[in-house]
Amino acid sequence: MSWIIVAFLAYFLLAIANLGDKFLVDNILKSSKAYAFVVCFMGLIAFVVAPWFLEWPGFSSFIFNLVNGAIFTLALWTLYEGLKKGEASKILVIIGGLTPVFSFIFSYFIFHEVFTITQLIGVLIILLGVSLIIFLPAERNLLTRLFFWLKIEDKSKKGGIKIAILSALLYSLYFIGTKLAYGYQPFVSSFLWTRLGAFLFALLFLMKNIDRKEILKMFQKSDSNKSKGLVLLNQVIGSSGFVLQNYAIFLGSVVLVNALQGFQYALILIISALLSLFAPKLLNEKFSKRIIIQKSAAVFLIMIGIYFITF
Repeated sequence: MSWIIVAFLAYFLLAIANLGDKFLVDNILKSSKAYAFVVCFMGLIAFVVAPWFLEWPGFSSFIFNLVNGAIFTLALWTLYEGLKKGEASKILVIIGGLTPVFSFIFSYFIFHEVFTITQLIGVLIILLGVSLIIFLPAERNLLTRLFFWLKIEDKSKKGGIKIAILSALLYSLYFIGTKLAYGYQPFVSSFLWTRLGAFLFALLFLMKNIDRKEILKMFQKSDSNKSKGLVLLNQVIGSSGFVLQNYAIFLGSVVLVNALQGFQYALILIISALLSLFAPKLLNEKFSKRIIIQKSAAVFLIMIGIYFITF
């Protein structure tokens, strides 16, 4: 099978999973902490292969893996919190665009990587695309939007943008930590220890009573079996997309596969636009001719920027 077909299928599944995340945090798991906890708990399923692959990495590496897992949990939590507060097509594009930019910066300081002019241009193009998303027209004038953006306490939809930027920062830290860990540990063993760290940190979400009630609902025998099924189905779709993405990289060029990630954002934009017309209550997205043009331009710029960075 062609790597292009595999890549397109992977990004189609990831787009569906991303929009599914938005639906779940809005309608089923109202607590973003509860959703992050459930996802981290499901990650422990990977431990079924522990007897064959799990190795003791040493105390310092063990702690490093746990901390990296904790960062992953925080990245998930902020992703879901961003989706809860903002529009899916906006939040996901911001996170997807800024994650490689932050990773680019961290790689320079941690790995002392030397980057080309082309890659630096790619970063600037991505930032331009993300800026188009951040300053989308809203139901207020530019001065008011700027005021909301600068406020420390922001309970409006604009608050989702700040959380999305934080999520991108956390995801980039997690990816850099993963790269460091895989450099001196077996892949599967390090992955398993990281899943454990993610779950152990997620246990902190049980401290608040309101979050604990939301989490326990997913593990109780009740009428929520349909909800549990939706959560499980969405995780299966997302995991399948992740596996296919890596298989596409195995079959073809990592540069081109990464550049095609723009297809995922384009799908999110198209599907969310269609849902806003035929099922507006599902995702609570707002679209107009100007917004569609601006979001489309942002997706195109981010796709080109990612290509330049990974070239």
